[in-house]
Amino acid sequence: MKKRKVELVVISDVHLGTFGCHAKELLLYLNSIKPKKLILNGDIIDIWQFRKRYFPKSHLEVIKKIIDLSANGTEVIYITGNHDDLLRKFCDVKMGKISLVNKVVLNLDGKKAWFFHGDVFDASIQNAKWLAKLGGWGYDILILINRFLNWWLLKFKREKFSLSKKIKNGVKKAVKHINDFEEVASDLAIEKNYKYVVCGHIHQPQIVRKVNRNGTCLYLNSGDWVENLTSLEYHQKRWKLHQFRKEDYANLYQEEIEKNVKTEFQDLLAAITITTPKKGN
Repeated sequence: MKKRKVELVVISDVHLGTFGCHAKELLLYLNSIKPKKLILNGDIIDIWQFRKRYFPKSHLEVIKKIIDLSANGTEVIYITGNHDDLLRKFCDVKMGKISLVNKVVLNLDGKKAWFFHGDVFDASIQNAKWLAKLGGWGYDILILINRFLNWWLLKFKREKFSLSKKIKNGVKKAVKHINDFEEVASDLAIEKNYKYVVCGHIHQPQIVRKVNRNGTCLYLNSGDWVENLTSLEYHQKRWKLHQFRKEDYANLYQEEIEKNVKTEFQDLLAAITITTPKKGN
């Protein structure tokens, strides 16, 4: 496959080290592009849910691919998120073409673009981190169960079904949370005179024009690589929301991606099994 040249690519919420991560799909996407700049907008490695028992080869290959991109000239900017917040201790560190920051402002063809993960606006994380971690663990299990369910649906030629999206769309509070997040981020960007504000965190891919009485900005969210499999691309003064489709990678896409769900389900059972202590211990 011929690599597409792109000026800027933004990905977020990959959650390497979790059962829900689509690392193989992400690797196919990264192998198909040649970006000048790659922004990793938070929650790339899921330190919150890291397990010694589960970090597949495909997850390691994603990390290796990112390092290879930097070695071949791509500038990589890693913006920390809440699931990889331990890295915030090392912010402003630069190694070759890879830099670690909490946020960044870039000049894109004369317009200021503000990039940050977005967890700063999430009250549940700021005030009850333990609850957010518990919710993240439950979400990971839900995603894996959903993937196992979809494997069976596809086997019987039925359409895929998203449990988490169904829940989000059916709960007014969740919809309001997403809308509030977008409004707060865009209002603050307009106040700071940024023309673009680019976030992650809420796993809701979006490109939308926001307007208030003080001005306007373009709000963008790169989505995630758990459910939506999306990224943002900026090229020739235009933004595009790119969504992974396996038909675009027909020559590379392997059946083991679907079959791997069985293995992941077994890994889940192994990871959550509680070992019963022997008598007398």
